[in-house]
Amino acid sequence: MALVSSKKMFQMAYKNGYAIGAFNVNNMEIIQGIMTAVREEKAPVILQISKGAREYASISYLRAIIDVAVKENPDIPVCMHLDHGDTFELCKQCVDDGYTSVMIDASHFPFAENVRLTKKVVEYAHARGVAVEAELGQLGGIEEQVVGVSADDVLKHLTDPNQVVEFVEKTGCDSLAIACGTSHGAYKFKSEPKLAFDVIEAVGKKLPGFPLVMHGASSVLPEFKDLINKYGGRMPDAMGVPESAITKAAKMAVCKVNIDTDLRMAMTASIRQVFAEKPGEFDPRKYLGPAREAIAGMVKHKLRVLGCAGKAAECC
Repeated sequence: MALVSSKKMFQMAYKNGYAIGAFNVNNMEIIQGIMTAVREEKAPVILQISKGAREYASISYLRAIIDVAVKENPDIPVCMHLDHGDTFELCKQCVDDGYTSVMIDASHFPFAENVRLTKKVVEYAHARGVAVEAELGQLGGIEEQVVGVSADDVLKHLTDPNQVVEFVEKTGCDSLAIACGTSHGAYKFKSEPKLAFDVIEAVGKKLPGFPLVMHGASSVLPEFKDLINKYGGRMPDAMGVPESAITKAAKMAVCKVNIDTDLRMAMTASIRQVFAEKPGEFDPRKYLGPAREAIAGMVKHKLRVLGCAGKAAECC
């Protein structure tokens, strides 16, 4: 099976009440860990590449690894997606590089400029069969070059349900990332978060059948935070999105859930543990191998939280 668009995935996710896991990838071990999990769980997957990942690993390397992953897993629908494209030029390059989905994030601009830039990307991408994700409203936190609003202001920048119909109609985007109280990074909240399910519900009613996207949705799993802290790390106040909230959103109109921080934490926790328990270890295979296994285990867990385990066949 070749790389696929996210459109069929989202149609089935919306119809059957689950969400597709969108996992950020930066190197071979991360991709291998994710693909092990989706193969064993028989789940569709979105492998997303950020601007920072392109700069770190080079798209030619990442694309080659993803091509191998697709070839070795012919029964798994795999979408290659640009996460947080910030310019038309970057989105255009990703379309030309063979991505099957791109995101243009112009949410930090005024509404009219967000519409203009998103529409420009949509026109270029759709002419080449590539789906487009857009964003309306602003999240909190920091993810690479993406700097959101402060933690205290997250609830002041939620997506306005009264703008979504106009935005989608004017831009022609295929999915919409909404601000519903989540934040990027490991330090999302100062206390137990409460997502704005009323916003998700209201947007869903305004756009029946239209797929929504949840960014900043890592849960900062306690087992990995504890391991990192146990073996020399300093993440005492890291707090993420409760998995019960993610499952609830996935049963609504949210068809794509982005996960990056949890991947990083699983990998980091495993590597720290190896170095602490075997301080003389210098063979990368001996610490990257366990890290890959930790990622696979974490992703398998997330696929069940999202409800997409066992759904590969219907998304082909």
